[in-house]
Parts: sequence; C-alpha cells; structure tokens
Amino acid sequence: MSILRPDHEGHYSPKAHELDRDSLRRLAPGRHPLDAIASQMGVEETRRRFFARGAQGIGALALASLFGSDARANGPAPDKAFGGLPGFPHFAPKAKRCIYLHLVGAPPQIETFDYKPTMEKWFDKDLPGSIRQGQRLTTMTSGQSRFPIAPSIFKFAQYGKSGAWVSELLPYTAKMVDDIAIIRSMHTEAINHEPAITFFQTGFMIAGRPCIGSWMSYGLGSMNQDLPAFVVLQAKHFHPKANVQAISARLWSAGFLSGQYSGVSLRSSGDPVLFVNNPDGVPSAMRRRMLDGLGEMNQLAFQKLGDPETKTRIAQYEMAFRMQSSVPELTDLSKEPESTWRMYGEEARKPGTFSQTCLMARRLAERGVRFVQVYHRGWDVHGNLPEVLPAQCKEVDQAAWALVQDLKQRGMLDDTLVIMAGEFGRTIYSQGKLTKTDYGRDHHPRCFSLWLAGGGVKGGVVHGETDEFSYNITQDPVHVRDFQATILRLFGIDHEKFSYRYQGLDVKLTGVEKAEAVKAIMA
Repeated sequence: MSILRPDHEGHYSPKAHELDRDSLRRLAPGRHPLDAIASQMGVEETRRRFFARGAQGIGALALASLFGSDARANGPAPDKAFGGLPGFPHFAPKAKRCIYLHLVGAPPQIETFDYKPTMEKWFDKDLPGSIRQGQRLTTMTSGQSRFPIAPSIFKFAQYGKSGAWVSELLPYTAKMVDDIAIIRSMHTEAINHEPAITFFQTGFMIAGRPCIGSWMSYGLGSMNQDLPAFVVLQAKHFHPKANVQAISARLWSAGFLSGQYSGVSLRSSGDPVLFVNNPDGVPSAMRRRMLDGLGEMNQLAFQKLGDPETKTRIAQYEMAFRMQSSVPELTDLSKEPESTWRMYGEEARKPGTFSQTCLMARRLAERGVRFVQVYHRGWDVHGNLPEVLPAQCKEVDQAAWALVQDLKQRGMLDDTLVIMAGEFGRTIYSQGKLTKTDYGRDHHPRCFSLWLAGGGVKGGVVHGETDEFSYNITQDPVHVRDFQATILRLFGIDHEKFSYRYQGLDVKLTGVEKAEAVKAIMA
C-alpha cells in the first residue's frame, strides 16, 4: 500500500510515495494504518456510517440490490457479458449493441418521410379547426392570428421494394429504405425540447431518471472491460443560422442507479476523455501504485460504511486506467482504408463532424461498447427552413447511410440496432411570415417520423399513417413508451419485468402506463 507524497524538493517519486506507516501510527496509535487514513479523510464518523451500522447495514442491502440480487428475470446470458443482472436477458436477443443518432431540435416529418402532396392546394389557407381540435400550442405560435398552411417545397419520390416516400433532401437514406423501418406515427405529450428529449432518453419528462443507455448498461452489462458500456458522442453543426438547442450531461446520467452506469462523453478534440491520461511527470507505474492505494482505502471505507458508490469509485478508477491504452487505439483513424473514407465522405476526416462521429460509433460498437449515443444539434427550424434544413440533412444523410452499410459489410448489422430520431415533429402551418420560398415550423408532438435498422428490425417497412395535414395519426400510433419497449425487446428484455426499486417504487424505463413493443417492425 502506498500514498502519494512529495519529497523534500516537492517532486513525486516512487521513493517519496511509499507509505510512512510509522507516521500514520503516530497519528492514531494502536490502529491499522488504513484506519488512520480514513480518519484523516473524514470518512470514519459520518451520518452515512451511522445508518450503515447493524445487521448488514443499509448500504450493504443497497449493494446487494445494485449487483442484481433483486433480479426479476430468467433467461439466457448474453455472450461475453461483464456485469449485468442475473437472468438477463429474458429471452434470446436480436440486438447486442445500439447506436442511437438523436437529431436535437426535431426535424420536420413533412420534409423528410411524411409526404403530403395535397397540401400544395392548401398554400396559405388556415389549418381547419376540425384538424387542430383545440390542441395546446407553444407560446411561439399560440398568439398568431392565423395558422397558414406551408406545403413542403421539396420533392419526394418512392424507393425500394416498399415504395417508401423519401424527400430529395435525403438521397442516401432513400437508397437504403429496404434496410430500414420507418415509423411515421410516433407521438408524445411533450411540447418543448428539454422535456421531450428527456422523455425519449429517460421515460420521464423531468430530469433525474436513468437514461436508456444506463438502463442497458445496468441490465446487460458490458462486452468490453477496457471501454465503458455506454459512450456519448456530440457531433458539431455548421450552418450559421441553425437554431441550436442546449444539451447537458444529465441526458446521459444514471439517475438513481450507480454512477458506474452513466455515459462517458468522448470528445472530438483534445483528450478524448478528460482526466484519463496521466498528468505530466507522473509515469504509469506511479499511477498504478496510486490506484492500488486508493483501492485499499476505498475498500476500507466500503467495509466500514457499506456505501455502494464506493465500489463504483473503485471500478471507475480502474476503468480509467485501462482506457489509457484502449482509447488511443480507438481514436486512431489512420489505419482505416480508403474505402471507408469514400463511404463516409471527406467530412469524416474532420474532427467532430457527424460523419466522423458515425465512423467513431462504428469503431466503438466494433469493440463491444453496448450503447453509443450520438447527438447532432441544429434542427429547430422555426424559421429559415428552406435554407437551414437542406444543410442539416446533408450533414447527416451520407454518414447515416454509410454507418448502416459499414455495419452490414462487417456482418455487424444483424445484431447492432441503429436509430435515427428527433424528439417530436413539426407543424404543417407556418410559424411567422409565410412566402412561397420561406417559412418555419413550430413544435408538434401529435405525429412525427423516425427510422430504425439492424438488430432484429425488419427492413423495407413503413409503419403508421397520418392525415393529409400530417397533424393527427390515423393508423398504428406509436408512443414514446412503445418505442422504448421495442428497443428493450430487441435486446431480449421484457420491459414489464425490468425495474429498479427506488423510494419504495419499482421504477421502469417505460413507466406505469401501458406500453407495447412494435412487433410489426421486428424481423
């Protein structure tokens, strides 16, 4: 056991860093040296320790719950899983990993997948009250004297065996409609970005719950001990007029789960992961000895206090140490062949672009990362839609297509679920001034579109329909909870049997209301 101490010149060296046990005994005569360290750290007499005393201690019970003693499932174990709950998954999974591409700001379904040709004759006419049905509106349009219909100015065509209608803004996506399932009948209750994104990610509109990546990590564990089970990537946007929504780390928080299930953010510039690399002048051997010392102290603290987060700290320190060798190899794209760059496009060579982010997501999935969450901002098209939206689509279209094709040619698409989605849809009526060449669209929770591919999803499927105004769902509605239940089912998890006891409640990702997996899109 050792503790980091400077020598007489103020430098840290292996010699100076040896534990001075005699000094510790002088601090606390008759006690184990680690007890003395704990005392100096202020962890011995705390309120948490008081509650941890007796029988097994509250903390010990929480640890037992954390490591799955309260598992409510029986079924086959995933291949090469580290951690996870006993009995998970409930049945044979179709998907082993997920790459979730979230378009922050909500792309308009009317310009992408929900073709409404009859709207051309409705240009600048008011949306009928019978269609709106008194729907709650955002404050951005609720004060408008009228709601003039803005037909899409972009052309659509049918593609693939399914005959799916796809906008000219997505030519690469159009080429792979037989690989994807398009859901046109998504709906939500959330009408503003923050609660809507939070709802999609956590199953609750108020922050504080575990996100879907954390749930996956908790239930199924990791497939690579040298990388986190859950990684987050943030792609840059480039159009100067794009309206950008803020996102924060709470979107990839583990909530009331242990911190070890939080997403790890991988940066596109500088150190990929903060605080993983050794500081200048600190060799790896010294870092190893320091971690061993911290591990012993944390183990002592756990024995005394029974706090499960102590185990989390130990695991995170060790993961960070292993990532020192795994992350540089992961982020080194120099060995990718020219065929890869042709597929993803030259933008993939630029750090932080959506193209490079998708390539990095493939590399993460290839190395066993369970859940990769990608965020791309700039889709909040309240105005300047004809100018901003084509640029946004161009940033993601080829890259998303390349990701699916890349996974397919590597034999990974069958067990890798790919999702591209926003948080809600857009109104058929214009926000603000409407002209033949310019318009904007407000938030619309009643219907919107997204797509999925791979991981047990049936390609060439178009699920759900909306009315001629793309305002209300007319067939096969899919709620956010249904979407979440579908993801879990593809991973072999029964959403009704996957819960965590928190504050006396068995909390589920899908909540307490009815939710059903969308079997029509499953292979």
